[in-house]
Amino acid sequence: MKQTFLSFLILLLISCGQTETPDVKQLFEADKSFSDASGKIGYAKAFIDFAHPDVAFLRDNSMPVVGKTAVQRLFENAPSTGLNFSWEPLGGDIAKSGELGYTYGVYTITQDSVIEKGTYVSVWKKDGNGQWKYILDSGNEGIGQ
Repeated sequence: MKQTFLSFLILLLISCGQTETPDVKQLFEADKSFSDASGKIGYAKAFIDFAHPDVAFLRDNSMPVVGKTAVQRLFENAPSTGLNFSWEPLGGDIAKSGELGYTYGVYTITQDSVIEKGTYVSVWKKDGNGQWKYILDSGNEGIGQ
């Protein structure tokens, strides 16, 4: 009995000292879900729905857009039809704490017959419900074909 209890105690102590290694695949899935939502519900609504409350949005020739309310205002007059915005993460990582990570990749915007391609980076943070939300987003247009 003492041996069984001691073995159990040792296993408990070892397991308490270990933390589960964050899986970057979960973050890639969040980023892909974000892109999928852009196609299903429109990019403007997707950028609002996937934003962390403390989001910062960086765009060319513009001051940072900070906070989810400001992002909502940014997208309130965005066209909801005729534009397809999709992206694909190519890389990223998650902090050991498992609460912060980043993804980067390529995006494509198609409107009528015009196609724009570029690169992006998103920093992700878990919200109060443990869901990945982007907290910083930036992109650069133009990539080689």
